[in-house]
Amino acid sequence: MDGLVVFRSINHICRMISPSQCRAARGLLNWTQAELAKVAGVGIVTVRQFEGESGTPRSATLVVIAQALEAAGLEFIPENGGGAGIRFRERKTLAE
Repeated sequence: MDGLVVFRSINHICRMISPSQCRAARGLLNWTQAELAKVAGVGIVTVRQFEGESGTPRSATLVVIAQALEAAGLEFIPENGGGAGIRFRERKTLAE
């Protein structure tokens, strides 16, 4: 089972991100682990270990990974009975 990691962020009181959400997010963006690491400003080994569930990064590292993915237009869906997920944020039109 994929372990969820709970952490605090400046922008959100509490967010969750799991290794599978991270992998799925990269898939939606068509990013490699190296690209995510570069955008987030972390080492590729950190991304590789987190996604491979061989280590839990510091909460600050998870924050910058999540922020990089969110800045690219994604949002994390928390566990709410239907399972945690990831999706593109709703796009606003000019009329809104």
